[in-house]
Amino acid sequence: MSTWPCETPTTAAVMAARWVRSAAVDDALGRHWLANPDPRGRSAGAGNASSVYAGAAGVVLFFLEAAAATGDQTYQDDALAGARRLAATWREQRDPTFYHGRAGMLFAMAETGWATGDEEVHEAARAAADGLVRDVRRFDDGVGWTGDPALRGDGGIVLALLHASGLLGVSAYEEVAVEAGGRIAALAVPGHRFGGKACPDLPVDAVTPGFLSGTAGTAFLLARLHGVTRDARFLAAARRGADFVRTVSVVTDRCARVPHHLPQGRRLHYLGFCSGAAGVARMFHELHRVTGDPGDLDWVERLAHGIVQSGLPEHAPPGHWDVACLCCGTAGLLELFTGLYAATGREPYLAFARTLAADLIGRAAGDEEDGFRWYQAYRRLRPEEFTADTGYMVGAAGIGTALLHLAATEDAAQDAASAAAGGVAQGGPRRLILLPDNPFPAIPVPAAVLRGGDA
Repeated sequence: MSTWPCETPTTAAVMAARWVRSAAVDDALGRHWLANPDPRGRSAGAGNASSVYAGAAGVVLFFLEAAAATGDQTYQDDALAGARRLAATWREQRDPTFYHGRAGMLFAMAETGWATGDEEVHEAARAAADGLVRDVRRFDDGVGWTGDPALRGDGGIVLALLHASGLLGVSAYEEVAVEAGGRIAALAVPGHRFGGKACPDLPVDAVTPGFLSGTAGTAFLLARLHGVTRDARFLAAARRGADFVRTVSVVTDRCARVPHHLPQGRRLHYLGFCSGAAGVARMFHELHRVTGDPGDLDWVERLAHGIVQSGLPEHAPPGHWDVACLCCGTAGLLELFTGLYAATGREPYLAFARTLAADLIGRAAGDEEDGFRWYQAYRRLRPEEFTADTGYMVGAAGIGTALLHLAATEDAAQDAASAAAGGVAQGGPRRLILLPDNPFPAIPVPAAVLRGGDA
């Protein structure tokens, strides 16, 4: 538990940044960050040193957010130093994927170039995107990179290229993304066989309906492609994926819970982003965003209600063990409820987000001098193994980002409400850096607040 009094999400995020900064390593190419700078601590060992998931690309995104939130230029300097190292080294990364490879490095460089105007980083982002386009492979049924349709595979690369097309202004990136998406849309059900060598903890015939590695994430991608192209084949394929998720889920008393894997894990219901309700809710929200179908919004609400009714944060159900991070922990739930409030203006979502944030702040380890970190049992099957990490999806950078997103959303809503009542806004909303698989508003002002109506 934290021994330093910390009253706001922004203060906690600044303390997290202090600990992440202590992990900085500079060399001739730029800056990267150790997974855990505590000589007596342990890292979860969840990814490579350049990745969005656990490495420099994710930390760069956190420091960009910290600079925008606080106005402290030194955070932007941190981000730029990290992005310049990504610019110098992206060609060495053989993995093309978003969370663990080059597509994620591309995303971090593109966002840094946009925020800082640095030409070196901007051009490196374009070169990395060009490289992904050149590296596309032709399969018997279309084009792709890894052959894996999930967000951890080709799906994440497609989303990164769509983002790069908009931010860098190159239509060819979208064209390749849409072509690769066509191969995924042709699947009878956009599911994923996940076990065996890819994940030794699961049986070889396990099918995962979840987000990062399963059906829901693939359906999200297809819904996004429909929104970009208005091509009916993408919507039809997204509906097939969503129907599969609905079919295998447990629905009771306005709640929905999604099995971790089938058929063996039918009674194990994760709550987090990667394999649980928080991720699956993103898929249904994206479908609602691009189609306006109230049935999709109903499922978003069912999944969110299931999380609220689970007993968190006072009691942790089996699908949400002692874990704090964005991937499978409390920070991922905070990101969901902050986004839901930004999209709907419904106060109960914001109230639950504040409850989750208070729990995260209360669980932080550290002090004013060292900053904040979070020890957690990252691997569910090793509950005795507690680790702390600096990274985005697995550690302090991502937790700090989720806290900053909550603070920005609260500030934007308060400013909009003040302006609607004839008052003076304090600063105006800022654009959040949302990963390309996040469907919620990047300018987090709820429409209901702007209208001055009931949420």
